[in-house]
Amino acid sequence: MGGRQRSPRARTPRQKVDTRVEIARLEGFLAWEAEVAAAERDARAFAGQFAWLPAAERESLERAYAADRLRYAEEVVDRAVDRCRRLAARYRSECRRICARWAALCLSVTLAAALFAAVPAILRG
Repeated sequence: MGGRQRSPRARTPRQKVDTRVEIARLEGFLAWEAEVAAAERDARAFAGQFAWLPAAERESLERAYAADRLRYAEEVVDRAVDRCRRLAARYRSECRRICARWAALCLSVTLAAALFAAVPAILRG
């Protein structure tokens, strides 16, 4: 059975370390290792129900159970990551739209104020 499915990205010595990113990677690594340990534990418990199977077949059943569960867990994580990326893109787009509206509003108010300040001077002169 075995742990990690994806190897961590190597960092060149000159790259700046972003502590938040590194902590998030560490948390992800620890969460995945916990999932691997739980899958292996549950696989042993499941295969243990079949005491009448020869040891080699029980071990094969354990490996298949753990591999299937880890494949499913990886799919769940991938779907969550995809959803997060879609939401982040949507929120960035929405933020740009709101910022553009505020900029247009501020520009309109500034132009209106300048016009109202200039009109009396033009009418007097």
